[in-house]
Amino acid sequence: MKANGYQIEPGANLTKADLRHTNLTNADLSGANLTGADLRGTNLTGADLRGTNLTGADLSYANLSYANLAYANLTDADLTGADLSGTYLSGANLTGADLSESDLSESDLSDTYLTHSDLSGADLSGADLSDANLTHSDLSGADLSDANLGGADLSGADLSGADLSDADLIGADLGGADLSGADVGELELNESDLAALLRGPIRSDETIQD
Repeated sequence: MKANGYQIEPGANLTKADLRHTNLTNADLSGANLTGADLRGTNLTGADLRGTNLTGADLSYANLSYANLAYANLTDADLTGADLSGTYLSGANLTGADLSESDLSESDLSDTYLTHSDLSGADLSGADLSDANLTHSDLSGADLSDANLGGADLSGADLSGADLSDADLIGADLGGADLSGADVGELELNESDLAALLRGPIRSDETIQD
């Protein structure tokens, strides 16, 4: 298939391609190179983007719901306000990506790299973030209710004002994280995790419940 004069196919070289506001529903772009591409407002619902290189791409306000982005490279990508609900992102690299105000509800972010990413105000309710690397990420004001953060590395993360009600944090590393003003609700923590949290340098205005 073609869109804006570009051939849309697996492994395509679409470096800096202008694909703004195009309809790429269910498109197969697995293994494609979309470095620096302009995908603002593009409809990528259900698209196959496995192993795709989206480094520095602009995906702000794009619709990526239920797309497959397993092991994709999204380093420094702009995903501001994007719809990533139900999206499969396991193993993806989102280092330094801007995901502020995005919808990641019910998405699979297990084993992802989200270091220094901006997830402020994002909806991560019900998301699977197990074993994800979120060191020094900005999760201020994010909705993490019912999220699975088991084994995740949240050291140095900003969780101020975040909603962590009913989240699973068993085995997570929260060393140096900022939990001031966060709604911790009924966190799922085992005794050793709870003891470690209460000993650590976490800043919190709330009481962590056992």
